[in-house]
Amino acid sequence: MDRRRFLAAGGLAAVSPALAQPGVAKVAPGEDPALFQTVNFYSDGVDYTPAEYAQRLQALAATGALQADNYSLGGAVQALEKTFADALGKPAAMFVPTGTLANHLAVRTLAGADRRVLVQAESHLYNDSGDGAGLLSGLSLVPLGLGGTGMALDEVRSWVERSAGGRVPNRVGVLSIESPVRRRDHAFVPYAELQALCAYARGQGIRLHLDGARLFSLPLHSGHSVREYAALFDTVYVSTWKHFDGASGAILAGEAEVIDGLYHQRRLFGGGLPHAWPLMALAEASVAGFEADYARAWQAAEQVIALLSADARFSMRRIANGTSRFYLRVQGVALPAFVAAAQARSVLLPGAPAGADEMAMQVNLSLLRSPPALVARKLLDAASA
Repeated sequence: MDRRRFLAAGGLAAVSPALAQPGVAKVAPGEDPALFQTVNFYSDGVDYTPAEYAQRLQALAATGALQADNYSLGGAVQALEKTFADALGKPAAMFVPTGTLANHLAVRTLAGADRRVLVQAESHLYNDSGDGAGLLSGLSLVPLGLGGTGMALDEVRSWVERSAGGRVPNRVGVLSIESPVRRRDHAFVPYAELQALCAYARGQGIRLHLDGARLFSLPLHSGHSVREYAALFDTVYVSTWKHFDGASGAILAGEAEVIDGLYHQRRLFGGGLPHAWPLMALAEASVAGFEADYARAWQAAEQVIALLSADARFSMRRIANGTSRFYLRVQGVALPAFVAAAQARSVLLPGAPAGADEMAMQVNLSLLRSPPALVARKLLDAASA
């Protein structure tokens, strides 16, 4: 059985003896023990409260290792850029205050004179950026694979040929792919599919961008490293707040000739923050250990799922090619009341649309704050409240 199917079948606990017990994150010396206790199932990350973030930032500043940047250049920003460039196997990287801007700068730069960009119909770039690529940079986004996770190679080929064969040729300059895909329950595009798409695009002289906001969650579920993914693309964007404890921010990585000097474009679009260090200072230390911590968080989630499933009121649904999300159904219980009762027990749930009988549960490192048995007990108690 391959690793992805093994994990989907619920065998995560056997991946490694080192993960036999998920463990519980400890409060660091000097930290308020009343903080860092909440477990959440709604966020990509631990989602620090202002008090928690301020305390962690103060502790880091007290070490003397934190250096301020100047308009997002040098200091802690430069150190973070190098850390991510090394992790992704790219020669250069640049901090950007938002993922929206990171994606925009990438496709704008890669497109050059070829202004047509092929994107997934369900991607963030197409749906959630307010047509910024067209309005601000004159790019024409072509949405493919409506309702799906990826895009079919035949559909890509058809659009490439159509674009080049018009009476006024309008060649495709960029193929942009998001994986995992937020609008598809954080499901990922299969690696073999990415390989085929990227190989075809390269053969046509088309540049490649990866919206990998949640890229570092992929290796556990797909069996392929972040470097393997990044190597397929000219540029890759990774969020620094979704998984890496930042208050905001993103990294755009790629070849030096693409990234070097791009800070001028960052500033042109209003993204050259005078002082970025308060936003991303916590991120660097979490990069190296994230994948192991994420695996432990999923093991904790599997234990919570198993304990809840022993109660007939609870059932769960997994996502095909899923990463950080599963669905939890609670029968015979009004979900708003269940969510409120869980919150009173320091377990924060995402809620659900009116009339729904299940909710989308996010797995993140906050699950390491509490033993799985205690989290399950709180949810069982909340369902009985």
